[in-house]
Amino acid sequence: MNIFLRWLISAASILIAAYLIPNVSVSGIWTALILALALGFLNITIKPLLVLLTLPINILSLGLFTFVINTLIIMLASTMVKGFEIGGFGYALIFSIVLVILQTFFHSVSKSPKGKVDKNY
Repeated sequence: MNIFLRWLISAASILIAAYLIPNVSVSGIWTALILALALGFLNITIKPLLVLLTLPINILSLGLFTFVINTLIIMLASTMVKGFEIGGFGYALIFSIVLVILQTFFHSVSKSPKGKVDKNY
């Protein structure tokens, strides 16, 4: 159930971020769900390799180059998923930042309150 909830939160965050940022379009809820799966797959498979290959520049930039890696992954996902279009590198960078903020917020809200034990964990 936890994976399903994370998938829905990611799709909702994608829809909200696409609504807020100009030149980013998601054609519907199904596209957002597919994009959430594609981004999850790319983050599991390609992102670690990119982080490893760019480790020296990432260290020199104090980790800020990770934003560029996230942007490249979003641009790669836009070529894979039909119905998801992004206007360029700058819009992809803004989209990635807003997406991370929204997902962090929604994941923190979805956790059980302190003092209560969630039996699903």
